[in-house]
Amino acid sequence: MALAGAPNRKSTAPLLGFLARCALGILGLGALTAGALLLHLNLATVGPLYFLSIVLVALYWGFWQATVVSAVAVLCECYFFIPPAYSFDIADEQGYLALIVFEFSALLVSRLSAREQSNAGDADAQRRSMGMLYELSRRTLQLDLHQPPGPQLLRLVKEIFAVDAVAIFDSDLDTIDVFGPFPLDANEMARSTCYFEVNQDYDDVDLSRRVLRLGTAPIGALLIGGRLNSLTADAIASLVSITFDRYRSFAGETKAAAAHQNEQLRTTVLDGLAHAFKTPLTAIRTASSGLIELGDLKPAHADLAALIDEQAVLLNKMTSRLLQTARLEAGQVSLKKQMIPIADLIEEVAAEQSGKLGDHPLQISISDKSLAAHGDRELLAAIVTQFVDNAGKYSTPGSSIKISAQESASEVLIAVHNKGSLIRQQDRERIFERFYRCPETKHQAPGTGIGLSIAKKAAEVHNGHVWVISDEQEGTTFFLSILGSKGEVIDRAHL
Repeated sequence: MALAGAPNRKSTAPLLGFLARCALGILGLGALTAGALLLHLNLATVGPLYFLSIVLVALYWGFWQATVVSAVAVLCECYFFIPPAYSFDIADEQGYLALIVFEFSALLVSRLSAREQSNAGDADAQRRSMGMLYELSRRTLQLDLHQPPGPQLLRLVKEIFAVDAVAIFDSDLDTIDVFGPFPLDANEMARSTCYFEVNQDYDDVDLSRRVLRLGTAPIGALLIGGRLNSLTADAIASLVSITFDRYRSFAGETKAAAAHQNEQLRTTVLDGLAHAFKTPLTAIRTASSGLIELGDLKPAHADLAALIDEQAVLLNKMTSRLLQTARLEAGQVSLKKQMIPIADLIEEVAAEQSGKLGDHPLQISISDKSLAAHGDRELLAAIVTQFVDNAGKYSTPGSSIKISAQESASEVLIAVHNKGSLIRQQDRERIFERFYRCPETKHQAPGTGIGLSIAKKAAEVHNGHVWVISDEQEGTTFFLSILGSKGEVIDRAHL
């Protein structure tokens, strides 16, 4: 199949080369015949010389050139050396038989010689190709993976295989690197090769194009302008694909390492800021409490002092949360584990939060009053408190908030349900990220976006997890799952 729009590079050069070799062979045969006539050699001597000449032509030039030379040799034998001489007439049948045997033997040996020569050439070409592929694979391991691999691979393929043109398309970066001329627009050809998954060789223009794959997924394309066999082109494409995979893996590892370092830095900064805020906040609270206790303030001044005290308390809570977050993320929290009755924990949280929920009545439903979990009471209470506080902020006015607990297999499942704003599917994971707040509801109630991230970290240090489901009709439910008392016994027995 010819490449549409490409110029036809076929020429008469192969035919001219064939004719030139045939002419040289015939001239050599003519010189041999002339020498034999001058030396008065007979057919028994000339025949092997002709045979040797045909074999040499087959070895060096090929079977078809040897066939032409062998036909001329038969004519020379018939005309010059088989009686009657200088005539194509043959006196007896033995002469015919000798010519037939000579021609058949010459053709057979020529064919075998040419095949052996071809096999030797193929083996040599294969050795060279394997050597170049090994060199390419060795040098791809030395590439700088901090830089895009396309230009570096382009240079290697060009240098090692001495091709006329190379183009490498990276669909991930949406870039194409090109060296040398192509019969069509290399950009368009490379993109179509990748998107339509075309693997093709064009003999008439010495062009190969290959899809670069990771598994079964196309990730780019390789165009090679030059005379390469199909297997070599496939091998080059595989090595380029592997290099792309290494580059992406390295980039992912580098990004993860940078993110980890940033997270550590952020945790350190949060911890430092929280500690720095504690001292002035304590002084502010002491001063505001002292002013209130004096009792001789004017009503306006008393209100201002009360506001200062209230906001200082709020700042103190936020600072404590930041400290808690920093310690949880740094793994510096030492858990004070004990067996905690779940009913007592929930009732304690409910009593503390009931006065802060306004017109939202609290309902408690516990399937088994003997439910217990092994963990840090303060952290588990902080998780449930955060869920209840969150429900109070975003519930429909006057709607109730329900706290429930039940046993599920070896785990204790605590849920806080409310009727209110819908949490979109795409936000149900992100709301547990630090400082993230849903765009639709972030102006509905005050908040910092820290509480749920603390709940998630606190659950994780207990080998538990938190999640949320939200439905417009059913409402929103936050869940905490931790190992229960039965699960703790099983886990210890297993250990």
